[in-house]
Amino acid sequence: MENKQEPPNAGKHTISLSDASEAAYWTEKFDTTKVRLKAAVNAVGPVAKDVEAYLKKK
Repeated sequence: MENKQEPPNAGKHTISLSDASEAAYWTEKFDTTKVRLKAAVNAVGPVAKDVEAYLKKK
């Protein structure tokens, strides 16, 4: 099931892993897994652009 609709927090450009629909949105947007997304957020914080840069390096 694809989740193309942005969750309510997506406009803030921060990632909240506590919301399942938001986590699903960001994993699809960054073409990654929830495990990698969580590792990226833990490494660089919840700012989407920082997480994206981190994931591109790995």
